[in-house]
Amino acid sequence: MPGLRPPTIPDAVRAALSNIPVGGGPGDPDVDEGGGEPGLTPAERVIGWNTLEVLSLAAGNPDTPVNAIPGSAHAHCQLRFVVGTDAASLGTVVRAHLDQHGFSMVDVEPGHLMNATRADPDGPWVRFALASLERTEGIPAALLPDLGGSLPNDVFADGLGLPTIWIPHSYPACAQHAPDEHPLARQALRLMTALFWDLGEHPATDAGGFSRFLPGLRGEG
Repeated sequence: MPGLRPPTIPDAVRAALSNIPVGGGPGDPDVDEGGGEPGLTPAERVIGWNTLEVLSLAAGNPDTPVNAIPGSAHAHCQLRFVVGTDAASLGTVVRAHLDQHGFSMVDVEPGHLMNATRADPDGPWVRFALASLERTEGIPAALLPDLGGSLPNDVFADGLGLPTIWIPHSYPACAQHAPDEHPLARQALRLMTALFWDLGEHPATDAGGFSRFLPGLRGEG
């Protein structure tokens, strides 16, 4: 359904995802290299593209099935979408697709919507934050231009016009939100303390000038 697809992935997003591996760790599921949208890498499909998920299907009573065709059925679907998707028209798009294929008897009820947001991966605030994190830990920081979470970040990015940067304090296999989650608390404290230190040390209001000052901001030790 073309209306459920996003526009072309921006070059800056492709560049950021070129260094992001998908799978390959202990316990990770096998990655289907040929699955999903043709012409995309696994990282582009997972992080830079839309994903339609069927959350539930129901027809009849599964606990007491009868030898008859049920009179009704329903499905709850979810679209994880990225910036550029015409989210406000999704219900209309699905309605038109069903009508075109002879399923006018199927009702479409759009659910709750949170708009997607994305800071420019090449933007000055993103580059400043990356430089601070890498200086603190001495290792490269992974830049994810999109995050597959249902969060009302549009309140800040669109409503208030603020550049937003999310810094997860964990790693892919941590089972976050599970009973046995174990985020990296000590590393998180170092990273955020140093980032706020760097922000406070520089008096400029334009982040575009931060990167050239960053190497001399913090003393060693």
